Amino acid sequence: MRSDPGAKLPVTPRGGKHGRVSFAGLRSIPNIISLSRVALAVAFVADRNPDTRIYIVLAAALTDMLDGWLARRAGLSTRFGALIDPFADRVFALVAVATFVYEGSMTSVQYFVMIFRDLMTAVGFLVAKSISWLKPVEFRARWSGKAVTALQMVTFVAVLKFPDFVPQLVWLVGVLSVYSIYDYTMALWRAREQ
Repeated sequence: MRSDPGAKLPVTPRGGKHGRVSFAGLRSIPNIISLSRVALAVAFVADRNPDTRIYIVLAAALTDMLDGWLARRAGLSTRFGALIDPFADRVFALVAVATFVYEGSMTSVQYFVMIFRDLMTAVGFLVAKSISWLKPVEFRARWSGKAVTALQMVTFVAVLKFPDFVPQLVWLVGVLSVYSIYDYTMALWRAREQ
């Protein structure tokens, strides 16, 4: 059979042969929402207006709730999404805290208290990957980690609008971070014993 270079190929509707939207395409929506926090981190650095920054923090908090809710509600959860969500949280938090330290709104000690959970999570991840006899387990977000993230966001708003409350909030983040590290460590050990 000879092919005709001028012949047009049949066109399939974008969502498949029945014109429906591809389910695989929908899976990326929560991930796009998660990754928007990286863009919000850039916006946080770029715009020095405290009121605008409060809106950026609120938008980051909203996307953090929305991506997980949408993924669970619509059955769009993926392993990639389970990694992207905390990654985006960490990027936003680290950028915001580093910006506050650079601008003099937070001290170096407050910086390390605010990122303590993130540092320990990174160390734990590296240890788990480097020790071959540890049984791999699926990472799942826990309420203690979400609580630390939420309290970090509250602290960011306080830095911008209510600086008198910042020292107490930072230490509260520190205490909750210690509990979160313990909570995740115990959950991982229990999962590995099964």
